[in-house]
Amino acid sequence: MRMSALESNGILVVDKGQGWTSHDVCALIRSRFHIQKVGHAGTLDPLATGVLIVLLGQATKLFQELSICDKEYFGTFELGMKTDTHDISGTVLQKADWNHVTKKDLEEAFQKFEGVLEQTPPMVSALKHQGVRLYRLARAGKVVDRPKRMVTVHELKIEAIELPKVRFFARVSKGTYLRTLVHDLGEGLGTGAVLTELRRVRSGVYTLNEAVPTDRLKTMAFEELKPLIKNLKNLARASVG
Repeated sequence: MRMSALESNGILVVDKGQGWTSHDVCALIRSRFHIQKVGHAGTLDPLATGVLIVLLGQATKLFQELSICDKEYFGTFELGMKTDTHDISGTVLQKADWNHVTKKDLEEAFQKFEGVLEQTPPMVSALKHQGVRLYRLARAGKVVDRPKRMVTVHELKIEAIELPKVRFFARVSKGTYLRTLVHDLGEGLGTGAVLTELRRVRSGVYTLNEAVPTDRLKTMAFEELKPLIKNLKNLARASVG
């Protein structure tokens, strides 16, 4: 069923599945439900799952407003290796022994990575250098200078330790790369570390409780989708978080 212009304006909270790019999710919604303008606020890597805010129609104008909110994640990283992407999907560059790392070492390392931090974005990212996406340059074997950026890690805590894997929770500001945070933490421990799992559970005021899974989007009819779209008249709350 084709949507009207009025019905296509609003926010849809999606639970992005692993392997999907944020662009893939927008393309599916654009094609399946015949919505001309579809965007998102806050990219999720293919490895990551969870809350993706999808903007429909006139709501695409809220991109900046909805992108600046804080975000919350649960994730897992593994000590003892480095990759070119800072996560498990990349090419392994180096391996190191991790057996000397203790719970106390991890707790101290976590404390050092709370607060305002300086991050160098990874080469495998969607940021642009002279108009070209960094990941395209990386695929061509090129490495370019990336300006450091200031980010804020409001909260970073250990959820479980089963070495060489560590499960964690993080609440961070816009623009924080969790895989780079993990990489830098691994550098501090002298072992290297790569992100193996990441799930965004909150973006601003939106949580997984109101999210529709990507696999469900592939089969649902518009009449099922329509009640899940948040009307623009009720979006004032979306700009805080």
